[in-house]
Amino acid sequence: MEIAFSLGTNLGDRLANLRGAGVRIAALPTTRVVARSRIYETAPVGVKPQYQNMAYLNAVLVIETELRVETVSEQIHAIEAEMGRVRGDDRFAPRPIDIDILYAGREIRDTDSLTLPHPRWAQRRFVLQPLADVRADMILPGYAQRVCELLANLGGESEVVSLVESW
Repeated sequence: MEIAFSLGTNLGDRLANLRGAGVRIAALPTTRVVARSRIYETAPVGVKPQYQNMAYLNAVLVIETELRVETVSEQIHAIEAEMGRVRGDDRFAPRPIDIDILYAGREIRDTDSLTLPHPRWAQRRFVLQPLADVRADMILPGYAQRVCELLANLGGESEVVSLVESW
């Protein structure tokens, strides 16, 4: 099954954090990386005023795996914890790594532990731009437009700046 992740970081060595998360994801059993977007620097979205100056690095990583998506989700949470992510009341607090599953094959779900596709992926330029790098013509389950069309029609949110092409 193909699974795509949105990765973000705004604490510590941000580039090393993205690379470290990518290495850990690639090391999951029966998994291989099939695509990596460029890395983009973006302004934080939805954060408290004291975090407005803490820019994020964002990227998308796509894998092929034989693992069940529930297993992948559990492993992703373990990777985040291993890398220093602490979950608290403020879901937009600074973090060394944030990993979201954007889609898993053609699955559509909405459970307490997993929503697929990710519920806000189509409204966030910091997700759409890197996803367009690797899956521009894809139409995610439950949507009618291609990723590139959604990106072209997205307005209002701040710009993303390409920082690193390969990682």
